[in-house]
Amino acid sequence: MVEEGALLWEPTPEVVWDAKITRYMEWLGRPGDYESLWRWSVDAPADFWTSVWDYFGVVGERGDGPVISGTMPGVEWFTGSTLNYAANALRRAADDPDRPAVVFRDEAGGRRVITLGELAEEVGRVRAGLAGLGVGRGDRVAAYAPNVPETLVAFLATASLGAVWSSCSPDFGAPSVIDRFTQIEPKVLIAVDGYDYNGRRFDRAEVVRDIAAKLPTLVAQVRIPTSRGHGAPEAGQAPAESGAPVLSWADLRDCTGPLDFEPVPFGHPLWIVYSSGTTGLPKPIVHGHGGVVLEHLKALSFHQDLGEDDVFFWYTTTGWMMWNYLIGGLLVGATVVLYDGSATHPGTDALWRLAAEEGVTYFGTGAPYLIASMKAGLRPGGLTALRGLGSTGSPLPPEGFAWVHDALPEVQLGSFSGGTDVCTGFVGAVPLLPVRAGVIPCRCLGAGVESFDPSGAPVVGEVGELVLTVPMPSMPVMFWNDPDGTRYRESYFADYPGVWRHGDWIKILPDGGCVIYGRSDSTLNRGGVRMGTSEFYRVVERFDEIADSLVIDTGQLGQEGRLLLYVTVAEGAALSDELVMKLRGALRDALSPRHVPNEIIEVPGIPRTLSGKKLEVPVRKILLGVPPEKAANLDAMANPEVLPHFIPVTE
Repeated sequence: MVEEGALLWEPTPEVVWDAKITRYMEWLGRPGDYESLWRWSVDAPADFWTSVWDYFGVVGERGDGPVISGTMPGVEWFTGSTLNYAANALRRAADDPDRPAVVFRDEAGGRRVITLGELAEEVGRVRAGLAGLGVGRGDRVAAYAPNVPETLVAFLATASLGAVWSSCSPDFGAPSVIDRFTQIEPKVLIAVDGYDYNGRRFDRAEVVRDIAAKLPTLVAQVRIPTSRGHGAPEAGQAPAESGAPVLSWADLRDCTGPLDFEPVPFGHPLWIVYSSGTTGLPKPIVHGHGGVVLEHLKALSFHQDLGEDDVFFWYTTTGWMMWNYLIGGLLVGATVVLYDGSATHPGTDALWRLAAEEGVTYFGTGAPYLIASMKAGLRPGGLTALRGLGSTGSPLPPEGFAWVHDALPEVQLGSFSGGTDVCTGFVGAVPLLPVRAGVIPCRCLGAGVESFDPSGAPVVGEVGELVLTVPMPSMPVMFWNDPDGTRYRESYFADYPGVWRHGDWIKILPDGGCVIYGRSDSTLNRGGVRMGTSEFYRVVERFDEIADSLVIDTGQLGQEGRLLLYVTVAEGAALSDELVMKLRGALRDALSPRHVPNEIIEVPGIPRTLSGKKLEVPVRKILLGVPPEKAANLDAMANPEVLPHFIPVTE
């Protein structure tokens, strides 16, 4: 096993000198180390976020109101200011229209390049089409669409009008989408009738009809073609289940008009994203134009080190907040790579080949893909332009860090952790700091991250609750349909008044490095020894015979329960007595005798959300007697068919 904290990568003097954050520190007139810069950013948040606005020359009117007023959870930012996300994303189009803005790829080999000028023209056309349908400031536009250029164009057009965007990936089932979109009452639904994934065609025409039938506020539906030309019905077509006419994408964009941008207040709703929806109705989380613009400028430039010379790719769907983060690359002038398809079709190396072919300079993905690449023994080649690799979605174990360094020794690995709630990372990497196995290098600028013990006191070098003691502008401006803010306050501020509790376990090291241990509500607590599930998976999943695993502690307040390990074995392997003994011994040696499972159970699959997260909390509820349909939203799952294997057998 790789020792946590082992040094893997250090920035050269050239890397430090060329870093975007170095230029910013010079501009600030604050030379020094990263930790002192971070401390200033959280001690003087008004000065810090004002500097971000000024340094990047945000397109908008600053106004003369206070930068911050109120306290969490009722903070208001940049009172009196106006701006528009789309104006900032397309700000370079007039001066540099021939610069590539978007490269689109699909798993079948399709490729399109869209310049800034072409993107601006398309946004103007679709903007005019939406306006012609009556879409205006504050109206909602919902999309059931894959990661294709038309989806990006529709979002930018929506934002330019001051309307509010919300999207779901077409792999979501109808009930899951209906749970989300019925809460926001959209005026227009943009959808595809099918999509391609892993070499197969998936028809979604009936699903779209079911969704539209449950959205009585629709005035129109728009069908966009998929990468293979599907999904463009005749204009004026309207299914019997819905009174809203169906237009083709060609019809929507068959308009002319100036590309204009509605100036909106800093906190005006930009988009609505959703909690995972695994344990109830998904929370519709609303982010504002100003908060997203400032946060993504900061994060993408200072932490990912992205600028106008970069090609930026993150593997994601439109149902994951990383899509929103990816398209933020336009804000810093990067060329954004959109990919529609499976990460592993026709082989596990699919994303690595794409990154090499497109000259990607920063490549982001989920930690499971890096682990899959490691287990497949891949040695990615041809990545001559690559200098940064992002990992998020779940904790990356030290072995994953070591594999990246061994396979790509010149590339800086940036493991990030944050959430849909703020559409960014709280902790991550920065070009000024080294990379150590299993350790996230720093707390991000402007993110007042602390680790709280059970009494609510900050601790260093100990595992505690991840909290934010300082507000960030990309915190939700509200939840939709939560007029008095009750649901919002209960979600983040119920445990520590005035302090945001995120729901993750974190250890902050004396030098500012961080280790994330997974969700705090699924932590293993054996004999008073608390441990995040990621530590458990690190031990179990290093075995080649284990394809996936899930660990559940059934203990409740005041009583210790059973520790159950569920495993899915790799193809050709078997859960033999010998393997069980090896697993028990490895867990005893690596963790503690307290963390040896009471039972190791083979299952055909580990339940996961559509975005790939393990359903630890819902499975625990099932084991404690909650019916599966009440413990988990089956339509928010990638594989609901495996849940029956976790129902306890009663005599």
